[in-house]
Amino acid sequence: MNPKLFRNLLYIALAMILIGGLLASAVQTDFGRVTIKDVRFAAPNGRLYSALLYIPKGVSAEKPAPGILAIHGYINSRETQDGFAIEFARRGYVVLALDQSGHGYSEGPAFADGFGGIEGLRYLRSLDIVDKNNIGLEGHSMGGWAVLIAASVFPDGYQSVVLQGSSTGTYGAPDGTPEFPRNVAVVFSQWDEFSGLMWGTPRAADVGKSDKMKALFNTQEDIQVGKIYGDINAGTARVLYQPRVSHPGDHLSQVAIGHAIDWFQKTLQGGNPIPASSQIWYWKEIGTLIALLGFFLFLVAAGGLLVEVPYFKAIVDPLPAAKGLTGWGWWLGALLTAAIGPLTLFTFTTWAGKIFKASWFFPQNITTQVTFWAVLNGLISLALLLLWHFLLVKKSERGGGDEYGLTWNGKLNWVKIGRSFVLALCIVLLGYATLLVTDFLFKTDYRFWVFAVKLMSPTHFAIALRYLIPLFVYFFLASLALFAQMRRADFGLWKEVAVNALIFIVGYTALQLVQYIPMWTRGMLFDPTQPLWTIIGYQFIPILGLAGALTTFFYRKTGRIYTGAFLNALLFTWIVVAGTATHFPL
Repeated sequence: MNPKLFRNLLYIALAMILIGGLLASAVQTDFGRVTIKDVRFAAPNGRLYSALLYIPKGVSAEKPAPGILAIHGYINSRETQDGFAIEFARRGYVVLALDQSGHGYSEGPAFADGFGGIEGLRYLRSLDIVDKNNIGLEGHSMGGWAVLIAASVFPDGYQSVVLQGSSTGTYGAPDGTPEFPRNVAVVFSQWDEFSGLMWGTPRAADVGKSDKMKALFNTQEDIQVGKIYGDINAGTARVLYQPRVSHPGDHLSQVAIGHAIDWFQKTLQGGNPIPASSQIWYWKEIGTLIALLGFFLFLVAAGGLLVEVPYFKAIVDPLPAAKGLTGWGWWLGALLTAAIGPLTLFTFTTWAGKIFKASWFFPQNITTQVTFWAVLNGLISLALLLLWHFLLVKKSERGGGDEYGLTWNGKLNWVKIGRSFVLALCIVLLGYATLLVTDFLFKTDYRFWVFAVKLMSPTHFAIALRYLIPLFVYFFLASLALFAQMRRADFGLWKEVAVNALIFIVGYTALQLVQYIPMWTRGMLFDPTQPLWTIIGYQFIPILGLAGALTTFFYRKTGRIYTGAFLNALLFTWIVVAGTATHFPL
């Protein structure tokens, strides 16, 4: 293929990364009116915490401003709160967007120090630019529990609270009473997946009927949405808001973010009187999405150019003959490939949660569960491939290791396999370099909503090495099965890339629809016992879609499965490890 095409793609990719970064940076700094600092601070026990500190222009020790502590939920990070933090800072509040313990760049384990909320509030109150008599607390999901614990430790250290998709009296958070917490707004969406856990009601729309919330609001009647109960001046004010979004949808909802803005404007003194409806945060989300897409395009473009380098050109072989399924058999194979992963997701991850506990070797529970599910799926794919190969294909029509992209003249070529790994490593390192530059210039990463490509800390690098080999096993076996059974001689490069990406994601898209159509129609997930993995399942769509595209592209470029399998293992181990929680102290 003409290298000029890949040079042009590279220029486009870099332009997207640059434009996206510029846009995101401009919006999150309110076009120069807010300074953002990446801060680290130590708890009394020595545990190091990470946060983004938003400082509005004109704020100083002589002119302190109201402060807000904003904390994300489980397996997210400080950047997930960007929509809230940007809008709070635009209105003149100093905002500390904290990485919970064991999340992002804060040291682990997860759940330590009251999820990190205690130390976050302690640090915010230590800043001389913050009006210590005028502090608000905002937390999403588990971040709500974090700010409630902080409020209980510093009962006179805050003025009001916004619980986004969260609750009192859950997982160590103190119970709500008519007096605690002070001036609280509960923003609990109508389609929140965690209503059972949070408030004890199967349907999120019914949380206002729960005894738990009635105790908080000091009433025996069902809570009326939007009505303020109690007295702001006395610190007993309570209000319930219910936007029409899901639990993670709070982060993409102008309504949910607007309720938080409005409540702090009612309960904190000072700041800029910008209407709650005037919001710009979504342009930052658009900017980081443009950069994210540019990053994905960069990987393809960089790989397309690197394979032309003499060292790597040695691994480029002609495409072997297609020996896979044909006719209706191909469609059945596509259906099985698409369905096996989603059908086993909830079961296998549940098994893993019971079998594996956080340890020095596998310190991230979610990553361990994903890895267990992935390896079992790889073994299922291998078993089905062997059954098909030996039982359903005539011996005279069977492919071999060469046709399946595994061998060269019937033998493994370790030199070419090694160079395939070096090629994949170079592509990932170049992609990582673009993120380093983006972080340095713009203080942003590549993300959209709950899916993010983040820089790794030294701890993340050490953790990634432990998960890399089992995740490579999955991508290797998945690629082997894909190209042994699903290759079609009538598909060109880009058509095969698109079809395989679609095969990899259509099942997870269907799983989301199966779960959420009942939520939208009757207020409950189809399987209400799996809210966490339903939400995690959002990320399987971009991850596996990209994996299907990359493995196909590099198979077509090299004639073998190795480069794509190595690349996917390196790339997605990085993404998953950097983007989830660490449960064992390292």
